[in-house]
Amino acid sequence: MGASPEKVDAQRHHAAQLTARSNVFVERLWRSVKYEDVYLKAYDGVSAARQNLAAYFEFYNARRPHQTHDGYTPDMAYFNALPPMQAAA
Repeated sequence: MGASPEKVDAQRHHAAQLTARSNVFVERLWRSVKYEDVYLKAYDGVSAARQNLAAYFEFYNARRPHQTHDGYTPDMAYFNALPPMQAAA
């Protein structure tokens, strides 16, 4: 037997909320990419776009401070939050 209609509706509603919430972050990232890189460089082709976007994302994650992370880069915020690895025996 399948799930009740109420349960299916609740699952759909929850999925829609997650999608809307995560979409905010994607939209903000895309805005940053466009205004800080794409519009400024007007790539000549796909190859140039791939190279420049790879460099931009390296900058965005490793060197660009983010207000959300109290001025830290995403790499600093993520890797500093990981528990230290134990040495192999």
